[in-house]
Amino acid sequence: MKFLFLVFAGIISTQVAEAQLKATAICPPFTVDVMDGNVNMIYPKSAIAEVQTTFPCTSEMVDENVGKCGGVFFKDKDVHFYTERDYIEIGERFKGKINPALMGVSRNNLFKLLGMPKLKDTNWEAFQMGYGTLVLYYNKAGKINKLQISSKSTDALKLCE
Repeated sequence: MKFLFLVFAGIISTQVAEAQLKATAICPPFTVDVMDGNVNMIYPKSAIAEVQTTFPCTSEMVDENVGKCGGVFFKDKDVHFYTERDYIEIGERFKGKINPALMGVSRNNLFKLLGMPKLKDTNWEAFQMGYGTLVLYYNKAGKINKLQISSKSTDALKLCE
């Protein structure tokens, strides 16, 4: 009888041990510093491991050696770290903090803050910054709807489609 009780107790304790709760990875709030060129002190030149350590809630990771646009992506937060090509992309669905608050700003109001763009097109402008390049994209109303922070100059910049 003691043997059956021990076997039964062993089975129950094994099941309880396997039923451990696992916490969902929680990311800190995303804060973009446009003038310094980083997101939570993660710079475009940062490695995949550094991005994942700072933001453990990754929605997708593409190995730099496999894909031509490797990096760490947070699709639900609209933040993409293209670590292979050394740039960070912030989309219009981004809900974090941007300093200065550029999302939705008219392209006509940028001269005082950023000066003249180095390159210009109808849908985007590229500004030379101390860290590299800031590319701003505009919607049909001429308001910023996406930004890219790169450690590279406009001549060396290679963006993913």
